Amino acid sequence: MNPKIEKLIKQFAKLPRVGNRAARRIVLGLLQDKTGRIDKLVEALTDAHENIYPCPNCGVLTDKANGICEYCRDNTRANGMLCIVRDLADVWTLEKSGVFNGRYHILGGLLSGVAGVTPEDLNLDNLSARVRDEKISEIIFALPNTVEGKTTQQYIISTLTNTNVRFSELASGVPLGGDLDYIDDGTLSLAFGGRREL
Repeated sequence: MNPKIEKLIKQFAKLPRVGNRAARRIVLGLLQDKTGRIDKLVEALTDAHENIYPCPNCGVLTDKANGICEYCRDNTRANGMLCIVRDLADVWTLEKSGVFNGRYHILGGLLSGVAGVTPEDLNLDNLSARVRDEKISEIIFALPNTVEGKTTQQYIISTLTNTNVRFSELASGVPLGGDLDYIDDGTLSLAFGGRREL
């Protein structure tokens, strides 16, 4: 195999949820394409790389030209509800389901002694200020139902004990060890609507 093609396959295989076989198919499809799709892909990747960054308020990826993300700019979402999630995929899942219309806070991971993830590794620096400045009355934890998710949840609650915030978590329907990515909209809606106070 040509070393340049092999190098390209290795780069695609490093992407999340893309193995060697899928990477080979992607590269083959791109290299055999005569419609100019590869040029458009390169252009889109370059544009995203140069102009997309995490919202300084909540962590949702946004365009530099906008400053803060669409959710933080939307005043109809300033309803006192803040949903804490692990990553952007969770925001997309919740938005697709339509079960939540407040604001988000992306942690960028979960606390884990095994993986060496500490509070300093998570997006927590401005959380207390957000609770105060945005007049947050309820924090909803939409974290995985795992040891890491529960540990992260308890840590965040312990840092916000001097507030009048009500804490809740998703209820029935989210299986132990379950990720939001794999839950259907109906189950997610039930879990959100039946959330329980902590």
